[in-house]
Amino acid sequence: QVQLVESGGGLVQAGGSLRLSCAASGRAFSRSGVGWFRQAPGKEREFVAAITWSGSNTRYAASVKGRFPISRDNAKNTVYLQMNSLKPEDTAVYYCAAGYAKFGDETGEYDYWGQGTQVTVSS
Repeated sequence: QVQLVESGGGLVQAGGSLRLSCAASGRAFSRSGVGWFRQAPGKEREFVAAITWSGSNTRYAASVKGRFPISRDNAKNTVYLQMNSLKPEDTAVYYCAAGYAKFGDETGEYDYWGQGTQVTVSS
């Protein structure tokens, strides 16, 4: 079992930055890939970024590549999403998800989900 708690969301002006954290508990986390997803009102949940359990590989949605680096610190059981150059279209609830040896961009691949954190970018 893995429990996930996101934090770091908030209201920011366009061009600003936020850092989201995904804190995990559970022994399986260190062997779990982690993905970040987001869901805007009226839209489906979409992939943002993912990182392997070792942190050696990452992948990104085209819309955030170069702006939202993902990283993890397994000693702290935490995955981070640094969000730079934020745009109003980045406004959404952001979720982290974990799955043993997962690294994909599909929601169905992940077994555990956090409750989400709201990010609002004003123009």
